Amino acid sequence: MDIESLAQANMQSLRGNAYPGRGIVIGLTPDSRRYVQVYWIMGRSENSRNRVFVRDGDTVRTAAHDESKLEDPSRIIYNCVRVLGRRHIVSNGDQTDTIFDALRTGETFEQALFTRTFEPDGPNFTPRIAGLVDMDDSVHAYRLAILKAVRNDGRYAVRHFFDYETAIPGVGHCVTTYAGDGSPLPAFEGEPHAVELLDDLGQVAELYWDALNEDNKVSLLAKFIDVETGAVDVKVINKLPSPAPAQ
Repeated sequence: MDIESLAQANMQSLRGNAYPGRGIVIGLTPDSRRYVQVYWIMGRSENSRNRVFVRDGDTVRTAAHDESKLEDPSRIIYNCVRVLGRRHIVSNGDQTDTIFDALRTGETFEQALFTRTFEPDGPNFTPRIAGLVDMDDSVHAYRLAILKAVRNDGRYAVRHFFDYETAIPGVGHCVTTYAGDGSPLPAFEGEPHAVELLDDLGQVAELYWDALNEDNKVSLLAKFIDVETGAVDVKVINKLPSPAPAQ
């Protein structure tokens, strides 16, 4: 099966997955003009579903839709997208800030993530997933990582790093926190999945939003990074309306 057919098949699998959890996609548009980052969150509890994405300049963060219903912000409120110069970070937790701080002091993506492990939410031990597009990196087109417990056993951690030297036009690579629904939730396994990308930002956002389970999806962002200029465009979709700004 060629990579394009595999990407289409994997999109069908995503559409049939009731609970992949949080997900990251990184790749290149079909016209090779823009790198793409997609990030989404899902939720089953009221606390998890009580969230929206909010853009603050170069940063995208999660926020409570209704502050009065926010129970435990420790693992659900965080910066999910940050930019340091020409380096574009995306992750499913506060390790976004860990990576940002490490890159700022001259350390690497991998060094940053060796200071972190999976989330302390047994029995699921939710994996931490992260990605990086560094426009000044002449070796790697992009990187993805997942930090997870071995077979949902909180005594053991494993870290997988995936370095993509050459981006494939029209193809992204996707890593999710979970393989699907279950109790406990089974962690993602194997290499990131090849998935489809498009040339239009809004269409990319809609493609993945429509692929996610209607009951469990919460928020999604799609980001384009111009290969030549580094210019950025971001599209955010929230299931719930964003909270009104403070007066």
